[in-house]
Amino acid sequence: MRELTIKDAINEALYQEMELDDRVILFGEDIGGGAGRDEDYPEAADAWGGPFGVTHGLQTKFGRRRVIDTALGETGFIGASIGAAVAGLRPVAEIMYVDFLGTSFDQLLNQAAKLRYVYGGKMSVPMVVRTVAGGGFRAAAEHSQTLYSLFTHIPGLKVVAPSNAYDAKGLLIEAIRDPDPVVFIEHKRLYMHKTHVPEESYTIPFGKAAIVREGTDVTIVGVQKMVHTALDAADALNEVGVSAEVIDPRTYSPLDTDTILASVAKTGRLVIVDESHPRCSLATDISALAAEHGFDRLLAPVKMVTGAHSPVPFSPPLEDHYLPSTKRIVEAVMSTVNHQGRTGNTAVTA
Repeated sequence: MRELTIKDAINEALYQEMELDDRVILFGEDIGGGAGRDEDYPEAADAWGGPFGVTHGLQTKFGRRRVIDTALGETGFIGASIGAAVAGLRPVAEIMYVDFLGTSFDQLLNQAAKLRYVYGGKMSVPMVVRTVAGGGFRAAAEHSQTLYSLFTHIPGLKVVAPSNAYDAKGLLIEAIRDPDPVVFIEHKRLYMHKTHVPEESYTIPFGKAAIVREGTDVTIVGVQKMVHTALDAADALNEVGVSAEVIDPRTYSPLDTDTILASVAKTGRLVIVDESHPRCSLATDISALAAEHGFDRLLAPVKMVTGAHSPVPFSPPLEDHYLPSTKRIVEAVMSTVNHQGRTGNTAVTA
């Protein structure tokens, strides 16, 4: 059974879609060689493939007219992507780090996200913005944020965040074929994570969560990389007799509310693990969802395990403390299973 890293699965998805559809073009800083004309710098052609090497080899195959090294100007090439999409192409723009999307936020917020609505459904903006998020890389506050919630808040944008290579390939192909703008967020600490990935092209529909581990006592919803931390916590909980169900939403707009609520109805308890800050985050959104639509099935208060409401620290010990850990998840789960509920003791017997 063939295994690929997330990095290689994304590369393969781009390759297959570019080979299938010549409307697919790439924009980004250093996504090829990042060094101007081939005749001036022949040794630099296709040397980079972006800061993490995800697009390496694509410029050699498809040329500089379709894999376009841009200047250091996100505002310019995000605007060019919107124009290209409206004109009938299917651009995929790479922003090195999600932290830099603030430079282009007006274009995403007020142009890409709203054009279909403003023109009464007569126009579409089929573009993808690939970007990188996440802490734990010792990259400091300006290169380590997880800003999923900013884009999830905006109607008209679709927000995707795969946690494994199989999902990364299928969701990216779905994103490229989608008629609306998609923010596709990749976690830098997951690029080398391997899973089985079929060679053929396939898609994964948006708005369909994955139950990555079944359980009966508590539901744990993990946000991207936190899926793996949640699975580690589920293993630890199993040792003390607590059965945890782990859900990977995969997409945050649209969000698969049915799967989450059905799981909460089964387990009666909910813990959300989100690397981002606690205020106005995906964790708070999913907590509110459970409180509004699943309150009568909850046996204990919803718990959130998140980063602190502070910039991501550069100091390695502080960054490790900032990020949600297996220990913190286990503690949150145990507080829910041992909660004295409205009808008395609801504790799980270990």
